Amino acid sequence: MTLLQRMTRQDFWRQLDFVIPVGITSALPIFMPAATPPRYWIVRRSSIHHRGLFARTDIPKDSPILEYVGEKITKAESDRRGKALLEKSKNSGCAAVYIFTLNKRHDLDGGKAGNPARLINHSCDPNCEAYIIRGRVWIYSRKDIKAGDELTYNYGFDLETWEDHPCRCGSTRCAGHIVDEQYWPQLRRLVKKREQERKKMAELEARAAVLQKRLDDLQPVAPGRKSRNGAHFKKVNGAAQPAAAADTRRPRAAS
Repeated sequence: MTLLQRMTRQDFWRQLDFVIPVGITSALPIFMPAATPPRYWIVRRSSIHHRGLFARTDIPKDSPILEYVGEKITKAESDRRGKALLEKSKNSGCAAVYIFTLNKRHDLDGGKAGNPARLINHSCDPNCEAYIIRGRVWIYSRKDIKAGDELTYNYGFDLETWEDHPCRCGSTRCAGHIVDEQYWPQLRRLVKKREQERKKMAELEARAAVLQKRLDDLQPVAPGRKSRNGAHFKKVNGAAQPAAAADTRRPRAAS
């Protein structure tokens, strides 16, 4: 029996994770099977965001589901398209980005109709994972998936624009924003700091409103106008004084 045959499945993947440098997929190409012919997925409406991919049938753990396809572009072109989409989002309020990082030199723009993998939504507790294999991106199941479950993976965003990407995955492990799990401790600190800033700002605005009211009460009221409490004023010896209230009582009948 070979060493590979004696290793358990968990030990095998742990060894691969240990020997492969950071930034490279933990699954070596020689051990990764080709995508299976049957379609594992179907497009449906998603409770997370618009449309999503759902399991058509039960999917075993570590199964190849589909490839994330698109146009291979340079980093410079990737930056240009990203900035263009950012400007579009400012004008229209929406602009989806489907650019997938391949390596230090190239990215993969999957924003085409022929790439159904672009519809896979983010989750903080995903059931799928993306692997880069010889310059191609494959989506694999990271756990057993039941038929009808939505397929998700962690988008792996950094903290640069965390406030622009709120998460609506609904999982019990939801971090509140679409951020790679390695950044969650920092994210919690940032969220706490931002909440404290908002609370402080709300207190300052409430205090400013009280001071503004006091200032308004001290301001002279123009003759003939009403004050904030509704009293009428008339000008007497150059100063505004409250006018006497009109007697609206009916006259008594003469006896």
